[in-house]
Amino acid sequence: MKHRVLQALKEGRGRFVSGEQLSGEMGISRTAVWKHVARLREEGWSIVGQPRAGYALVASPDRLLPEVIRAGLDTKTIGSRIKYVTTTSSTNDLARAMARDGAPEGTIVVAEEQTGGKGRAGRKWQSPPGTGLLFSLILRPDLLPPETPMLTLVSAVAVARAISASTGVTPRIKWPNDLLIGDRKVCGILTEMAGEMDRVDFVVVGIGINVNLGLSGTPQGLEGVSSLDIEAGRRLDRPSILRTVLQEIEYWYSTYMRDGAEPVLSEWRARSMTIGNRVTVSSPRMTFDGQAVDVDCDGALIVEVDGGARRRVLCGDISVRSARPS
Repeated sequence: MKHRVLQALKEGRGRFVSGEQLSGEMGISRTAVWKHVARLREEGWSIVGQPRAGYALVASPDRLLPEVIRAGLDTKTIGSRIKYVTTTSSTNDLARAMARDGAPEGTIVVAEEQTGGKGRAGRKWQSPPGTGLLFSLILRPDLLPPETPMLTLVSAVAVARAISASTGVTPRIKWPNDLLIGDRKVCGILTEMAGEMDRVDFVVVGIGINVNLGLSGTPQGLEGVSSLDIEAGRRLDRPSILRTVLQEIEYWYSTYMRDGAEPVLSEWRARSMTIGNRVTVSSPRMTFDGQAVDVDCDGALIVEVDGGARRRVLCGDISVRSARPS
């Protein structure tokens, strides 16, 4: 009922809607209408009331509430179900639990704050409450397990395009899962799969984007990162950016599942800060230098070492030793 009251106020488009009208349309008392309006105000919706005029919705909250995200979201599958929490240890952990319980493809888990967010190799992902986009997406692709690393590249392309469209700032993609502006990280992606040798049960794609980190200054421990508001020079609307990200993910995910890897790889190469540069590859078993020359259809980085031999890198840390001019 609260959501129905909110929808009616949205349809009023800033005009006053009388309590009597809302009461009649909802089949509830005017006191009940007032209580629902009070709850919406507590959630951050800016609603003004005026005697004999009613209620008018003035502004949406700067919170990633499901009803805020859905307003204007143009997708069929991605974001079809939204789980919102103010605080969680990790959206990936929560999404995995939901996926095991049967949550459908396209479900997203979004949080204002993570207390135990993580990146690759167990690294921590920190983001002050209410400043970033912290969400995880459940996918159930008809893929073999060795094909799932491509979903990290799919997500990177989608996020890079969404950031460009939303802010006018163009990030570059650092293989395999980071987006940088200049030499500072603004986004990390962590893809986790559950399945067996010959099948995928589900994939959880966790995405963390620094959006309005500059509002409070870069906190201790986050040196070397940046934020979209810092790069764009203005405060940004987080729900709007998230809607654009989800729409881009749906487009590129469906493109990959329908047309294979090449359309995604073509876009990824155009936005890469890794391809064409000298890199150092570090893994628990070895470290070597070479020239990053390509990415193959499984998402592996192809590195040409001194002497001309090529190595296929599926995991490891990459340090870009010389940046390609933008």
